[in-house]
Formats: sequence, C-alpha cells, structure tokens
Amino acid sequence: MAGTGAPLIDAFLDAVWAERGLSENTLRSYRYDLRQLAGHLDGLDRRLDDARREDLLGFLATQVQAGGSPRSISRYLSCFRQFFRWLVREGRVANDPTALIENPKLGRGLPKALSEQQVVDLLEAPDTGTALGVRDRTMLELMYATGLRVSELVALDVSGVNVNQGVVRVTGKGGKERLVPLGEESVSWVQRYLREARPDLLGGGASPRLFVTARKSGMTRQAFWYAIRKHARTAGITRDVSPHMLRHSFATHLLNHGADLRVVQLLLGHSDLSTTQIYTHIAREGLKQLHSKHHPRG
Repeated sequence: MAGTGAPLIDAFLDAVWAERGLSENTLRSYRYDLRQLAGHLDGLDRRLDDARREDLLGFLATQVQAGGSPRSISRYLSCFRQFFRWLVREGRVANDPTALIENPKLGRGLPKALSEQQVVDLLEAPDTGTALGVRDRTMLELMYATGLRVSELVALDVSGVNVNQGVVRVTGKGGKERLVPLGEESVSWVQRYLREARPDLLGGGASPRLFVTARKSGMTRQAFWYAIRKHARTAGITRDVSPHMLRHSFATHLLNHGADLRVVQLLLGHSDLSTTQIYTHIAREGLKQLHSKHHPRG
C-alpha cells in the first residue's frame, strides 16, 4: 500500500509554520485535509507525492457527493495547492497536479430549474403542424435531452448529429469537443425535423447549420430566446423562462433520478467538477420540498 504520507505532511507543516508563522488551528486544518487526501490516495495505492490531477478531482468528487459546500472544496484546494507547490519547490515532484484545477465559484445563487411537468408542458407547446413548430419542438427536445448551452445548440451543424448512433458532437468552451447521447425521443424529433421541416424552411436553399430560420439562415441565440419565452407563455408557465433554464433542468432532473455527478459533469462539458456541484443543492432542495408536501409530518 502507498502509506499515509505522515512524514511528508509533517515536513510540509514544519516548513509553512517556519515561513509564515501559521496558527495552530490552521496547521491542524491543513493536517486534517492532507490526511483525508492521503487516505483517499491510499485506496488507489498511490502516495501523496505521486498524486495526479485526476486523483485530486476524484477526491473532491467524493467530498461533493458527501454534501461538501463550494467553500469547503475551496478550502481543500487551497491547502493542496500550497502543499504541492512546496513539493515542487523542494524538488520532490516535477509538476503541480493542482495547477489546472479551477477554484469553485463562491456566493453563486442556485440556478433556476423547471419542474418535470413544466418541461413536459413546454415541450408540447409548439404547434407541430407547422415547420417552425417542428423546428422549435426539436430544439427544445434536443436541449433538454442533452443539456447543451444555447450557443452550442444554435451552432450545431447537420454533420454533428448522428441519429443512427443517437449522439451529437458538440464543440464547447475552449474549442473542446464532447459526444452527448440524444435519447430516443430527441432522435425521433430530429429525424422528423430533417425529413419534413428543415427542407421546407430552406425552400431549396442550403445551410450547414442544423437549425435554420424561414429566412434560410442559421438560428441565433436571440431568436431561440424569443421562441422559448413564447412557448413558455403558451404552456402557462408564469416564470421568466430562458434557454439556460432547460440546461439547468436537464442537470437537476438527472441528479434527482440518481445520475452520478461525474457523468453530469461530462455531459454538461464542465472542465471542473466544482462547477457541476451547484446542481446537487438544487436536487437537495427539490427533495426537501417533496418531503414537506407529501410526508404526514412534513
């Protein structure tokens, strides 16, 4: 086994105490955090001075799943950064595994999500007897099925959608590509849109974009924003609905139905797990409301 790394932790604490004169409480907190990490690494048969970025992300993921707040995750990261920077300075390791890990954003409000019934009402709002209605229904279905950002949705090319394999290739932030499953319902609407509505909207014209307007150009974020608000009013949703709300709903509903946080992170295209963590709070709030509403002692 890799061991607990106690001598290394002690050497680090002695060094930061000598350099910075940290309080006993801070040193105690650092020792606790590093022992926690050492225990996690021990289960991977890995030493503290052999930790990789993915090992640290895995540890932080377990803390998030256990209910750790963004502030506690930030505290862990602060400790780990100082520890691994010290290891680099001492020549004990060549690279700092925390260098490419982002700090969680603190003080953010919870993203607003629709209920599952509200999503159903919204999806059924477009008039699918028209080409525009089929297009809007397909965009809504695809966005809810994949959790795409609205910028990713409107930028989709026809070549990026594989209905046979049921996946969509998405280019996200920083030019990073990811494959996201579509689901059967979304696939069926994409097929109908490609077969019926898109040729009608293009009127013999051509465009690489998957979603097009009656003017034969690609959909814009503003156009889809207008469409989703119109359909929300039709569905009787009184809240101010935005495209991003469907992305939030996608993530929240997945977690409510037992999805793993790391899977949701990959689907959303988040570079850091701490960004995805905010959705665990929404899911928790939803469970509280269900308990309050349906439990006889709620």
